[in-house]
Amino acid sequence: MNRPVVLLEPYPQDRRVIFDDAAWATLNERFEVIEGALDENLGRAFAVVGQPDLPRERLDRAPQLRAILNVEGNFFPNVDYPACFDRGIHVLGCGPAYAQPVAEYALGLALDLARGITREDRAFRAGRERYTIDGNADAILLRHSDVGFIGFGNLGRALLPLLRPFSPHVRVYDPWLPAAVLREADVEPAPLDEVLSRSRFVFVLATMTDENEHLLDGAHLDLLPQDARLVLVSRAAVADFAALYERVAAGRFLAAIDVWPTEPVAADDPARRLEGLVLSAHRAGGITAAFHLIGEMVLDDLTQIAGGLPPVRMQVAARQLVDRYRSRPVIKEG
Repeated sequence: MNRPVVLLEPYPQDRRVIFDDAAWATLNERFEVIEGALDENLGRAFAVVGQPDLPRERLDRAPQLRAILNVEGNFFPNVDYPACFDRGIHVLGCGPAYAQPVAEYALGLALDLARGITREDRAFRAGRERYTIDGNADAILLRHSDVGFIGFGNLGRALLPLLRPFSPHVRVYDPWLPAAVLREADVEPAPLDEVLSRSRFVFVLATMTDENEHLLDGAHLDLLPQDARLVLVSRAAVADFAALYERVAAGRFLAAIDVWPTEPVAADDPARRLEGLVLSAHRAGGITAAFHLIGEMVLDDLTQIAGGLPPVRMQVAARQLVDRYRSRPVIKEG
């Protein structure tokens, strides 16, 4: 029996990172895998794994195409989604693979902001260490704190159980979800202004859309309580960075940032000189465990679809939402 043809175009990912030896072997047992040569093989393609440009003109040359599996992590505007929906082509994303790593990292950043861990490490190395109470003047506890989530998608759902042992009161702003869904998760649905003004810790977990660019502008950041802690791990464009820097410099609150408007961050970016920031170079999700999970998810869902079943591991592009995302690709150096 002929194996279904899978075209592999994973850039900026590396297939050797996504597929461990066992997953790669199984993928090649079940499918005819062709790396590169996309246009030459579209006519035979059962699936495309990766995020190449797939306008209608290309899709029209792929009459057997059943699935597009994005392994970068975002639904980009490089696919003719209406054509895919009309033809019943599954368009899938690997975002769920990053949820647990990002959630654990976000918790780590929050604890750092609460206790000044990296700040005091730098001071110690410079011979400026402060012992006991002297080094804890601004230390606070996460336990029993008011916590706000901006967004309750993959990241929020993964972070919530990690916070449960701290017994926080969690308020969530997510305009895409009914209040009942949030209450069923044992969190309090709340408008954005309330989430900001009543939270000691705020986690920014929202994806990027037309509606929320610079959602956290100066006026909204001013709602944060004095000495709040802000953790940004989803999309940089949700925050107005100039306003954020200004308020951190003024000592209004502390912040931890893992995503940036431009990456790599410029050598003269003000963030590098702000003591009230914890800086991270887009490291939250990109770990080996997440990449290997992507490979497993791809293999499982390709097998499901080839067997006439719906995909169950990856995120399905929603007709009503996919055109509203505005995420940008991660740029890799070298």
